[in-house]
Amino acid sequence: MEDEVDRLVAAWRRERPDLDVEPLEVLSRVSRLARHLDRARRLAFAEHSLEPWEFDVLTALRRAGTPYQLSPGQLLTQTLVTSGTMTNRIDRLAKKGLVERLPDPSDRRGVLVRLTTEGQDRADQALAGLLDQERAILGELSPTQRSELAGLLRQLTAPFDNIPG
Repeated sequence: MEDEVDRLVAAWRRERPDLDVEPLEVLSRVSRLARHLDRARRLAFAEHSLEPWEFDVLTALRRAGTPYQLSPGQLLTQTLVTSGTMTNRIDRLAKKGLVERLPDPSDRRGVLVRLTTEGQDRADQALAGLLDQERAILGELSPTQRSELAGLLRQLTAPFDNIPG
């Protein structure tokens, strides 16, 4: 089965036979897949009236386990945004009733961000919708192929995920 990347690579091989365009065969597909995944994510979240960034914050809190709370600093680490951006996001989620700010009992100046019941419900429903979308995307692969692909992608992403700082 031919795809758009096959056509792109063939054109480059014709036009620039002096270049090894083999990396395009993998990374152009990863890039195209990322765009398809982004669309699927946005659709799954929109069905639950969430933006991708809202989902990221809510699910970071949900994954924390009971009582579903983290400090703003912990949320920064998990979502990779600046402190100003995180403050704005927490404010917006609090206005929607999806999170609440509480005093941090271990730090009189600190706060904790806790998922509300509505926030938990929305995160859970959006995650279920996202997983349905992602299962459909992976539907052409066998369980063995999915496992092999996950391992190969881990090899590519681990060095980036483990860079200090």
